[in-house]
Amino acid sequence: MEIKIYNTLSKKLEKFKPLDSKNVRIYVCGATVNDVPHLGHAKQQISFDILRKFLIFMGYGVKYVSNITDIEDKIIKKSNELNIPINELTKKNEEIHKEDYKKINVLAPDVQPHATKYISEMIDLIERLEKKGFTYSIEGDGIYYDISKYKKYGSLSRQKIGDLQSGTRVKINENKKNPGDFVLWKFSKNDEPSWESPWGGGRPGWHIECSAMSHSILGLPFDIHAGGQDLIFPHHEDEIAQSEAGYGEKMANYWMHNGMVNVNGEKMSKSLNNFKTIRELLKAYSPMVIRYFVVSSHYRKPTDFSTNALNDSKNSYERIKRLTLELKDDGKINKISLELFKKAMSEDLNTSKALAVVWELLRDSSKNGKYQFIKKIDEVFCLDLLKEDNLLIPIEISVLAKDREKARKEKDWKKSDAIRDELLNKGWTIEDSSKGPKLNKKIN
Repeated sequence: MEIKIYNTLSKKLEKFKPLDSKNVRIYVCGATVNDVPHLGHAKQQISFDILRKFLIFMGYGVKYVSNITDIEDKIIKKSNELNIPINELTKKNEEIHKEDYKKINVLAPDVQPHATKYISEMIDLIERLEKKGFTYSIEGDGIYYDISKYKKYGSLSRQKIGDLQSGTRVKINENKKNPGDFVLWKFSKNDEPSWESPWGGGRPGWHIECSAMSHSILGLPFDIHAGGQDLIFPHHEDEIAQSEAGYGEKMANYWMHNGMVNVNGEKMSKSLNNFKTIRELLKAYSPMVIRYFVVSSHYRKPTDFSTNALNDSKNSYERIKRLTLELKDDGKINKISLELFKKAMSEDLNTSKALAVVWELLRDSSKNGKYQFIKKIDEVFCLDLLKEDNLLIPIEISVLAKDREKARKEKDWKKSDAIRDELLNKGWTIEDSSKGPKLNKKIN
């Protein structure tokens, strides 16, 4: 089946043709570990985790690389604010990122390079650019990339050099030749991490990190480069400019970008106090509710987060989970639904359309092969649809069930019956068995 991907570079839906007909190489810009992961991280991680798993589902081998940025301005700033060493900050936050991603069923990358381990490769790339005339030095500041020397600059973001304004993302530097010129190597400042280089002590700029790591691990060109839409410009634009100028090869054939997360219609931001970390959400919702919330909409569309939206996802997930747990394995797989699922997913990872296929099959009492179908498609969605657990039972209901069991042991039948009625009013039935009470949500 033909897979189509929306390529940000061409602004078109394109047939996916990997460089190797059997294997796919993917690089996803990973986390800058200055802080704990938030809902925006969850959307990016889940979106491209599904890309990876769908390609495997379709028979491809996949080499999936996603980096850890452990040296960058934000990290230095946060380290100073907390008055703790940088490596202590990054190590702690990296572990939290890994733990939280694992909880939402995101598979760890095949290779997860740390920027600080690839300094020599970054220096090599800057030297290549220097020899080809793409760089210049600003005294007391650093080595810069001259974007006017790269004629294709702006091809990804459709930015024109003449339209670029100073100070949009960084402080204005009047010594730059062009407002959009970006730093490749920052000269050492007091109390900042430093590595030796041909230009003196310093540290790499942010953009150079991914260029050096992706080239070193995957080679150029590779199949897919992915990340959030906020990385299109300048990060990915700058990656292309320095990689293709320095190495003399096309960087990647397909560029994929997931939509951003808004909170109640506004951009998620710490300044607006609407910042939602994964850990905060996990206190109120099961990990699979968060994953279902992301799967429910197309990866390229912006996701509007609100308590109501997440509660809707919670209700939908609980319902689909109850339906799947009631399925009996008849040893068959519904091939028609499976083909419809593949078709939907092959249309630029249309997860919402694929999810509709799942719902349609579950609701149709005349069709068989449901259990094996759910088992198969959950290799991609990874929603634990057939896994029996207690995540669907609210704490309030669990407490009532325990109180009822205690009343039964004390032979307080009046209290036991009253709690049973209360559970029923709240939408739950309870069955007594030799193995203990079993709660079931009433299906309307």
